[in-house]
Amino acid sequence: MSSATFSKLNVAIKIAATIIVPSVPVGIWYYSAVQDRRSKIEQVRTRVRVPNVQTIDDLMIEKCKPGDVILFDRRCHKCAAGPVAALSCILGKSLLCDGDGNGGKTAGVKTVETGNFDHCGIIVPGRHEKKSEALDPSNLLLLEATPSGILARPLLTRLEMTQSRTVLLLPLASPGERRNDEDYEPTPKTKRLQEHFNKALVKFRDTWVAEGEKQNYKSAHSTLGIIGAVSYATGLYKTSKSPVSPSAWLVTTALMESGVGLNISDRTAFETRVEDFLRDHRFNEKDCIRLRPGWRFLSPVVMRETSTS
Repeated sequence: MSSATFSKLNVAIKIAATIIVPSVPVGIWYYSAVQDRRSKIEQVRTRVRVPNVQTIDDLMIEKCKPGDVILFDRRCHKCAAGPVAALSCILGKSLLCDGDGNGGKTAGVKTVETGNFDHCGIIVPGRHEKKSEALDPSNLLLLEATPSGILARPLLTRLEMTQSRTVLLLPLASPGERRNDEDYEPTPKTKRLQEHFNKALVKFRDTWVAEGEKQNYKSAHSTLGIIGAVSYATGLYKTSKSPVSPSAWLVTTALMESGVGLNISDRTAFETRVEDFLRDHRFNEKDCIRLRPGWRFLSPVVMRETSTS
């Protein structure tokens, strides 16, 4: 073998090694994540459901209404959507979240001190045949931007399938509504307002689910997440054409287009982070969600909380 051939072979071996060696642990992790996800799917599918007996998840979704926002503190190592999606999750947590307790950059400002919430979705009315079924808790859907596309999935199934550390519910109250008062009866004006809001959410749901399929959004979601997180960390997000957080962008846009969220500027939805939903605009001039007069988010409710691993 000539020295030139040997040199080329040596270079080829080094190049192959630089590709294969890092790929081995990634491949092992990805296989483990996929198997874990399949196990979870099978566990939910085969769960014994006793008639007239409610689970904790059943009880939690009874507290939910269209317009409520759900926040997820995800476990990135459980991401079975692929290495790029996992990287997007890791960068989102590292660059967009403020951290726990006194270690956060804006510690003491969020309504919840623990957790790094990097993903969110908005509850929308489900598809139904009868009008009476529209707001049945079992028919509610969670609309969110994901690596699988812009999806509206059954809320109960979504909660049962999640492997997030913490899941928070942010209840949305309309002007004059007292959601925490069991004896409260909404006025006709409040009912009309809520009906109009629900119709707007249904329109938004159908429009964006269809648009996501048309534009093949799932192929771009993780890349958008990476670009958004990096642009925020480098200060370039003010001019970036990518949203800082794709999931927060979708939820903020839903609130604005349904007449609840204030559209402060053309960049409002693009520059929103998930944890901005946890800040009260009365005490924060920026990094918060502003709603139209009378509309407000109530105190967060923990829907699910597991170990910190």
